[in-house]
Amino acid sequence: MRTITFAVPCYNSAEYMDKCIESLLDCGEDIEIIIVNDGSTDNTAEKADAWHQKYPDIIRAIHKENGGHGSAVNTGLANAKGLYYKVVDSDDWLDAKSMGDIMTYLRKQSEVATPTDLVIANYVYEKVFENTRTEIRYNNVFPENRVFTWSDVGSFNHSQYLLMHSVIYRTDLLLDINLQLPEHCFYVDNIFVYVPLPHVRSMYYIDTPMYRYFIGREGQSVNESVMMNRIDQHLRVVREMIDDVDVMSLEPRRLRKYMESYLSMMMCIASVFLRMRNTQEDDRKLADIWEYLKRKDQSLYRRIRSNVLNLGTNIPTELGRKVGLGGYHLAQRIFHFN
Repeated sequence: MRTITFAVPCYNSAEYMDKCIESLLDCGEDIEIIIVNDGSTDNTAEKADAWHQKYPDIIRAIHKENGGHGSAVNTGLANAKGLYYKVVDSDDWLDAKSMGDIMTYLRKQSEVATPTDLVIANYVYEKVFENTRTEIRYNNVFPENRVFTWSDVGSFNHSQYLLMHSVIYRTDLLLDINLQLPEHCFYVDNIFVYVPLPHVRSMYYIDTPMYRYFIGREGQSVNESVMMNRIDQHLRVVREMIDDVDVMSLEPRRLRKYMESYLSMMMCIASVFLRMRNTQEDDRKLADIWEYLKRKDQSLYRRIRSNVLNLGTNIPTELGRKVGLGGYHLAQRIFHFN
């Protein structure tokens, strides 16, 4: 068994995928890299095959019809042979020094009877057009350099949600819960990082900037105009998150509180963009998603509706829309979605 499987979903990634793959190769020879060519129309397929031919014992290239990011993640997971599973988007890369420390820990887990379920590290987002760099750390939330559980976790700030960038799951945990992401849908990384968490029994945090993440590139899924056009896909993801996790039944309390907070953030983003679009249809969609949550769990609905993130963004009338716009700028600073 390999120590870790890195899955690299690729769609028309030929221009920038090399930097990503080179950063993964620096992690050692006990890894595998699965390049998932998700129906690209440029020369991504040829590049993926060339990488396989150059490193046949480490790199595999899988070619499939286009199914979206979630489909590519599913394909990587179904073919993974590593003890751990990490998704790295083809326009991002991993920090070599950080991965040296992380790989040392992961290799030790291959020698123990009960490997850690979830390994967490920091990520860095870089705004392309602003030339800024911000590291999201969790040193105030998690104990460092020891195995811990949800009972040991501190309080998260609003900018400290666990994202796909910051997590490394044990592969069998994901397979055991039959994690399957929706196809032809953006924003499914929220499901990937949210749905498995109630099944995590052990965690380990390393305070190091593992993942380097570009944000603000034109056409990127977190670009403001793109998010507004894809709001239906965001709503689809929110509904699946509501369906897949019974938040109010979770123990311990700190896990329940975190999951509630994450769902509050997702509802806030939905509310902000639907209010910004400002049509009667969007008003109906906003009412529908809140009613969907209410039907699922009235107690959770009341808690999320009264969350400070959602109070201002859901005030009715034109005044409410203006408040919602202010909420957008606040959410933009908090969640860094563009």
